[in-house]
Amino acid sequence: MNLSDIILQQVTKNVANSNIQIPQNLQQQVLGGLSDSILGSLAKTATVPGGLDQIKNLLTGKADAATSPVTALAGNIFNSNVLSKLKLGAAGAALLAFIPKIMGGLKNIIKDQDGDGDVDLNDVLLTLKGGSGSILGSVLGGVLGGGAAKQQKASTGGLGSILGGALGSILGGKK
Repeated sequence: MNLSDIILQQVTKNVANSNIQIPQNLQQQVLGGLSDSILGSLAKTATVPGGLDQIKNLLTGKADAATSPVTALAGNIFNSNVLSKLKLGAAGAALLAFIPKIMGGLKNIIKDQDGDGDVDLNDVLLTLKGGSGSILGSVLGGVLGGGAAKQQKASTGGLGSILGGALGSILGGKK
């Protein structure tokens, strides 16, 4: 299971276990929007100085999801890209409140994936890259106009592999 699958699972579980009434015709758009917003936040954060450390701290549980700038960015993206267009009122506010909980549910998904005995930048990149395809490529595709449906069909390699390799080279020579 890669990062996008884990995020979609968290989003679906949290919304399903809530009392939030989302109109049936908007449900897929809302769930996809939440997932896209979280993935978009991770992708945008990964490209700023210190961003990978913010992601690492969030996904390893060292940073509180409620106060993380990654979580705040996800909320802003969701608000501007989904809520402002759908006008869900109280349901929208409740959905915004779920973002820290969803982000908190992602805690401890980064493990020592490269076998060097610690959780480091390379492990973050390996997690973001995902197992079956490039999460960075699918995230950037979604942020640049692809959306949730295209994210679920992420191709292997592509832009995410290039970006992951470039970030690894820039930030310490690890690929």
